[in-house]
Parts: sequence; structure tokens; C-alpha cells
Amino acid sequence: MPISEPKRRLMRHVGLEFVSKKVEGGGHRGTNASLSLTSMIDFLVVTVVFLLMTFSASGDTPVAKGLNLPMAQNTLDMLDAPIVAVVGSQILADGAPAGNTRAVEESDRMQRIDELFNVLKAKRELWKQTHPNKDFPGVVMLEIDQHIKAVVVKSVFQTAAFAGFPNVSFMTNPLPKNGT
Repeated sequence: MPISEPKRRLMRHVGLEFVSKKVEGGGHRGTNASLSLTSMIDFLVVTVVFLLMTFSASGDTPVAKGLNLPMAQNTLDMLDAPIVAVVGSQILADGAPAGNTRAVEESDRMQRIDELFNVLKAKRELWKQTHPNKDFPGVVMLEIDQHIKAVVVKSVFQTAAFAGFPNVSFMTNPLPKNGT
């Protein structure tokens, strides 16, 4: 092969016409697309900042809307347990509707709340199925507004105990610590 002038030679020896057109450019756009690295970095930075802002490593759970928790002096960190929230007249178990308090408020006497009882009983059975060799801790967290009537609080407490959750904890806001 004789020595020739340096030039582009890649894929020139292929005798197919469409290949030679692609090699020469053929009047079409190039097959290599250029990506704007700046916009990709901006997108990743925004995503990382968003995730860092929404991540909570302390285990705190967001309080239901319209809920004003009472303050307490002796507090403990949260446990991994079902959370029963009472907001207005609605009862939520882990964020899902589980009845209401109208019947208790109207009768003004303690009574079992059947929908809440069924939800908590199902949660207890599910825990026992997924942890067959462990004792059931029976802990439930109550997230109750400080302005809810005592008869409603007692009814929710008693319903949880009937459903197999005798260890009840109340979610509160800690009192600010002063220098004493």
C-alpha cells in the first residue's frame, strides 16, 4: 500500500453507499448529541437540596393538619408503633381514616369505637404474622389535640387496649428547656 496524504479514512473502505454517506456527513445532522452539562448539574443540585430538606433523621413524624399537641416536661423519643390521631371528629390510624368521634361526643360517655378497633386488631394480627417468634409489644401512639374532650380521649385509649394495645403513649411537644 503506497503512502498517501493524511485524511479521514475511518469506514471509507466499506462499499455500501449509506455507510459512506453517514461517514461524510451526508448533509444530515451529526449522530452525536451534545448535552448541556450545566443544566444537568443544576438539576442534580436542586434534587439533592430538596431531598436533604425533606429528610428527617431524627424519626420525627409530621403532625396531622389542624392538630395542636399538648406540651410535656418528661418526654421520650418516638417508638415504632401505630399512630392514632384524633383531629376534630375524625380518627386516623397511620394516616388512614379509622372512624369518627361523633357518637362518643353525642352520648358523652365512654364507648368502644368499632372502626378503630377493627383497624388496630388487623395491625396486631399482621405484626404477629410477620414476627412469629417474638412477643407482641402492644404499643400504640396517640396523637390527640389538646382541646379534645376527655371522654373521647378515654374512649380512644380504651379501644386501643381492647384491640390488644395495652401500652399507650401520647405524642406531645416538649417544653422549652430553660437553664434550670
